[in-house]
Amino acid sequence: MAEGDSSQEKTEEATPRKLDKAREEGQIPRSRDLTTSAILLAGTIGLAIFGQFISTRLADILRFNFSFEREVIYDSNLMITHLAASFYDGLIALAPLFGILLVASIVGPIALGGWLMSAKAMAPKMSRMDPGAGLKRMFGFKALVELGKALGKVLVVLALAIILLMSLQHEMLALAYLEVVPGIVRSMEISAWAAIALSASTLIIAAIDVPFQIFEHSKKLKMSMQDIKDEHKDTEGKPEVKGRIRQLQREMANNRQMSAVPEADVVITNPTHYSVAIKYDPDSMNTPILLAKGGDHMALKIREIAKAHDVQIIESPMLARAIFHTTEVEDEIPGGLYVAVAQVLAYVFQLRNYYKGKGDKPAYPSNVTVPKEMRYD
Repeated sequence: MAEGDSSQEKTEEATPRKLDKAREEGQIPRSRDLTTSAILLAGTIGLAIFGQFISTRLADILRFNFSFEREVIYDSNLMITHLAASFYDGLIALAPLFGILLVASIVGPIALGGWLMSAKAMAPKMSRMDPGAGLKRMFGFKALVELGKALGKVLVVLALAIILLMSLQHEMLALAYLEVVPGIVRSMEISAWAAIALSASTLIIAAIDVPFQIFEHSKKLKMSMQDIKDEHKDTEGKPEVKGRIRQLQREMANNRQMSAVPEADVVITNPTHYSVAIKYDPDSMNTPILLAKGGDHMALKIREIAKAHDVQIIESPMLARAIFHTTEVEDEIPGGLYVAVAQVLAYVFQLRNYYKGKGDKPAYPSNVTVPKEMRYD
């Protein structure tokens, strides 16, 4: 009973097949904190880099909208043109910042888990509309963890904000002694660096959240020993099914062999345990090839087909065993057996000529020699 219980405990890491299946369903580790950090940091850095360009273009738009001629006010067509020009200039001004934010919004999510487009993940699920499941998510362990993370974010950002205020207080107080324009420029610089620093503080939360999300994802996909066994059965097939498949494959291979026997030039037998069918065409083949081979029942079947199709049968036990054990079907005869096979084929070809009335009857090849290293006694 203890072993049965332990086999159901999800203690094993997910198999590659389980990971692939989870990915197909859209189940990959994601960190919203990492995405938020990437967007905030990219946005603040983008403002620091393109802030002067954006502010200059926006100032030009303001001047343009406050300096048009009086008659433009009373012409609706001119006002629409004026508005379109202002809208276009505004897009040009904000395009660099929007581009940086777009890249950050794409890179942030795929930095953990990679790129994924899953139709299953986007499909509506009725379980998400279940009030009971919703309450469980709101008051479950994961909700508690999310609450802790939210409090952690507030504390981290608040602590860094206090540190920044304390470190920049002298510079902020010094702004009162500057001229208006230099003061505005300096205040913008201080604000930009403070925003970058505060945005960077969220990386601390992301650095904690990323390993946590990976751990949670791995924990969610853990498998029991029974799950792994079931998956193996589904992948490889049940033993009885695999056995049946192998049997069918053998039957198909045997059928192919049997259909090739009538094309053979000679069948060499043991004579009871082995039979091999050989073909050799001097015009199209460099060496003889093995068309079929079999033992016991298969050997008898090969001989029956050979007799039915007038294929010459030669009894040479040593050569039959050597070919059976050294050569696969449709392979060439090994070089060590060339001489022995040539003796048999020469007899077969001479016998054919004799039946056609050409030449004398050849002597039966009773003394076929097989090299010692290729004998299977």
